[in-house]
Amino acid sequence: MEKRLTRSSTDKYIFGVCGGLAEYFGWDVKVVRCIALFLGIFWGSGILAYLVAALVMPQN
Repeated sequence: MEKRLTRSSTDKYIFGVCGGLAEYFGWDVKVVRCIALFLGIFWGSGILAYLVAALVMPQN
Protein backbone atom coordinates (compact mmCIF):
# COMPACT_ATOMS: atom_id res chain seq x y z
CA MET A 1 0.00 0.00 0.00
CA GLU A 2 1.36 3.39 -1.00
CA LYS A 3 1.76 5.94 1.79
CA ARG A 4 0.05 9.29 1.01
CA LEU A 5 0.19 12.61 2.78
CA THR A 6 -3.40 13.63 3.53
CA ARG A 7 -5.20 15.78 6.07
CA SER A 8 -6.53 13.82 9.01
CA SER A 9 -10.28 13.57 9.34
CA THR A 10 -10.15 12.10 12.85
CA ASP A 11 -7.30 13.95 14.59
CA LYS A 12 -7.83 17.60 13.78
CA TYR A 13 -8.47 20.95 15.40
CA ILE A 14 -8.70 23.30 12.45
CA PHE A 15 -7.97 21.61 9.09
CA GLY A 16 -6.20 18.37 10.10
CA VAL A 17 -2.83 19.31 8.63
CA CYS A 18 -0.84 18.55 11.79
CA GLY A 19 -2.73 15.30 12.31
CA GLY A 20 -2.02 14.26 8.72
CA LEU A 21 1.68 15.05 9.04
CA ALA A 22 1.87 13.10 12.30
CA GLU A 23 0.19 10.07 10.71
CA TYR A 24 2.45 10.21 7.66
CA PHE A 25 5.73 10.42 9.59
CA GLY A 26 4.61 8.25 12.53
CA TRP A 27 5.13 11.04 15.06
CA ASP A 28 3.03 12.11 18.01
CA VAL A 29 0.53 14.76 16.92
CA LYS A 30 1.36 16.90 19.96
CA VAL A 31 4.97 17.25 18.76
CA VAL A 32 3.84 18.31 15.30
CA ARG A 33 1.42 20.85 16.78
CA CYS A 34 4.16 22.29 19.01
CA ILE A 35 6.45 22.66 15.99
CA ALA A 36 3.67 24.34 14.01
CA LEU A 37 2.92 26.69 16.90
CA PHE A 38 6.60 27.55 17.29
CA LEU A 39 6.92 28.32 13.57
CA GLY A 40 3.73 30.36 13.62
CA ILE A 41 4.80 32.49 16.57
CA PHE A 42 8.46 33.07 15.78
CA TRP A 43 8.27 33.01 12.00
CA GLY A 44 5.06 34.26 10.45
CA SER A 45 5.69 32.00 7.48
CA GLY A 46 4.50 29.04 9.57
CA ILE A 47 0.94 30.34 9.42
CA LEU A 48 1.18 30.80 5.66
CA ALA A 49 2.68 27.32 5.21
CA TYR A 50 -0.14 25.81 7.29
CA LEU A 51 -2.81 27.51 5.18
CA VAL A 52 -1.15 26.46 1.93
CA ALA A 53 -0.91 22.86 3.19
CA ALA A 54 -4.59 22.96 4.17
CA LEU A 55 -5.49 23.96 0.61
CA VAL A 56 -3.12 21.55 -1.17
CA MET A 57 -3.38 18.38 0.95
CA PRO A 58 -6.37 16.17 0.12
CA GLN A 59 -8.76 14.96 2.85
CA ASN A 60 -8.39 11.25 3.73
